[in-house]
Parts: sequence; C-alpha cells; structure tokens
Amino acid sequence: MKNLIPATLIRRYKRFLADVRLADGKIVTVHCPNTGSMKNCAEEDARVWLSESDNPKRKTQFTWEYIDTARGDCIGINTGRANSLVEEAINRNVITQLSGYKRLKREVRYGEENSRVDFLLSDDAKIDCYVEVKSVTLLEDPPGRGLGYFPDAVSERGAKHLRELMLMHQSGARAVLLFCVQHTGIIEVRPADHIDPGYSTLLREVSRRGVEVIAYKVRKNSHGFRLWRGIPVHL
Repeated sequence: MKNLIPATLIRRYKRFLADVRLADGKIVTVHCPNTGSMKNCAEEDARVWLSESDNPKRKTQFTWEYIDTARGDCIGINTGRANSLVEEAINRNVITQLSGYKRLKREVRYGEENSRVDFLLSDDAKIDCYVEVKSVTLLEDPPGRGLGYFPDAVSERGAKHLRELMLMHQSGARAVLLFCVQHTGIIEVRPADHIDPGYSTLLREVSRRGVEVIAYKVRKNSHGFRLWRGIPVHL
C-alpha cells in the first residue's frame, strides 16, 4: 500500500480501537480492523503504519494496517486484507494448489449454517473448489522458533467454516482451508490447542477426512505485503 502514515502505538482497546501518536506528537484514535485477541501483535511504543480515509462520515480518519515488532518482524493486522492477498496470489499462480481454474467467485453461499465461502473456484474440466481463508498473526514465544498458531482466540465462526468445508468435501467438491500468514516471522503454522482446543480437534478431524489445509506467508515490499510462498502446516 502506498502513502502509509507512520505512528507509535499507545494502546489497543475495545477490540476495534487503538490510540496512536503521530509524528507531530498528536494523539489520535484509529480503527483497528481485527476481531481477534491480537496476542503478541500490539507492542506498546512500536512503530505502526496507518492508511487514511477521505470519507467525512467515518468516525476515525485512520486505519491501522501494519506493526513493526521489536525483533524486526512486520505484521499485517488488518484481517480484511487477507482475502485480497489470496485473490491476487491465485491470479498470479503463486498458490500452486489452486492454479488452473478459469473462474473465481467471492462470497458464495454454501453449506447448511448460513455461510458464505471466501472463494469458489470453478472450471469446466475440474471439480469445484471451495476455499476458506484465515489470517494468521500469532507468533508464540520463543519467537525465534517461528511457530505461528491459529486461532488467537476461541473461534466458533472458524469451527463453523470447518464444518461447512467438510460438508462440501463430502458432496464431491474440493474443500481448502488456506492460512494467510500476515507475519514475516512465522515459518510454520499449527493449531492453537492452548487457546481453542475444540477448534484444533475439529481441524485435525476434517483434515483426516479430506479437507485440504495449506498455508502461504507474506513478504513485504514497497507497496505492503504480497503472498510469497507456501510454508508447512503441522497438525
């Protein structure tokens, strides 16, 4: 992303708000587009990067996009960016497991629990492929091991999506859970048994029964993040 504004994080609170200090010393409240706990992603006094909105009806002028950690990692905390990162990577054929489809549809209704799948890939010569995307930002201590975990808070919504993917697989389609790793320090993804054991158990079950589980991580460039390469998922 271009024209990001640097600031210093003071605190994150009420889930969707954070106070930051701009370069001129002014303290402002910004939108925090992340519904998770953001564990290990909100270091006080860390450098953060903001996008600015020109919508006069918005309550907050700025949106928190990235944070630079003390150990030199960069984290994309805007979970809403994950789908656009994945779509762009699919179009560039970066995600080899999802290449070769002619059509991509977003937010298609599916399953039995009033859900919308992030992407439906289709092709006359292939079976349909349902793709759910989850943003991974939790790097646990010691950070040098590079072990990332999902989810970072108990996620009934995440469990619902696993059940829907399993249903699609049972119906004869491909079903893929894709972890979009928006943390440059993560080199492997694992289920967070210590945070949501129910989700972790279900994830292992649907994987054993045929749901594909893959992870791709980002690399930072002058415009922000791009998905770069696949990394292991250890179940």
